[in-house]
Amino acid sequence: MIDIILLAGRLLLVALLYLFLFVAIKTGVGLVKGQRAARRAWTIEVVQGPRELEDVKLRVTKPLIVGRHPDADIVIGAGYVSGHHARFSPIGSNLEVEDLGSTNGTLLNDRPITSAAGLHVNDIVTIGDVAIKVGRE
Repeated sequence: MIDIILLAGRLLLVALLYLFLFVAIKTGVGLVKGQRAARRAWTIEVVQGPRELEDVKLRVTKPLIVGRHPDADIVIGAGYVSGHHARFSPIGSNLEVEDLGSTNGTLLNDRPITSAAGLHVNDIVTIGDVAIKVGRE
């Protein structure tokens, strides 16, 4: 009789262990799916400017520099653009643009910026005659 009770106890323990593992894995997978959906990447796209920049679209996963210097991520070869003119930076789940002390300034939706400014989808950042549209993937 005691053997039957011990066997039933073992089977119950194994069943509870499998149930626990099933619930833990299902919850973990749900959390990972939720994190992926919430972390859509920011993009910037040149919508107006020189022919060689037409349709340039970049994901912003790290700070990106726009300027005349060859090491910039988006190079604008015009005299009115400073070497390192502006920087797009992902900050947590937000995106900011900052003028890097350029001579001619940076505009956000046709307004000059003087410090880092938060961006929203469809905002337009203008550097000289180059317009860069902010988006999300």
